[in-house]
Amino acid sequence: MVCGSFHKEEVEYMLREVRQRAQDLDHALLLEPTWVPGAFEVPLATKRLFDGGCDAVVTLGIIERGQTLHGQVMGQAVLSSLIELQLEYGRPVGLGIIGPGADPEHIEPRLLPHAKAAIDAVLHMLG
Repeated sequence: MVCGSFHKEEVEYMLREVRQRAQDLDHALLLEPTWVPGAFEVPLATKRLFDGGCDAVVTLGIIERGQTLHGQVMGQAVLSSLIELQLEYGRPVGLGIIGPGADPEHIEPRLLPHAKAAIDAVLHMLG
């Protein structure tokens, strides 16, 4: 798992959901996530995990709406990089990054659904 720490409290909540969901479905997860400063660093950390032999990666984070297009541009670059890593390594990446462009009031209702969708996608792709 790769987790952006910019919204650490919310991401820890997502992480608990991912762990519980995997446990409920009898799947083992790497117990300690890789924490990175924010979403921008998620692709590099994912690549390092794949280089280390990881079978799949669940990514968790939040990209809020800002006053400029920075978050949107960054979010598109991060998502594009994660897709490229999936194709390069032939291993799944579960996308649990909320946004880009999430307004503060939209974050909390999306925490659990995004976390669940990320782990479910990875487990499905692993077969």
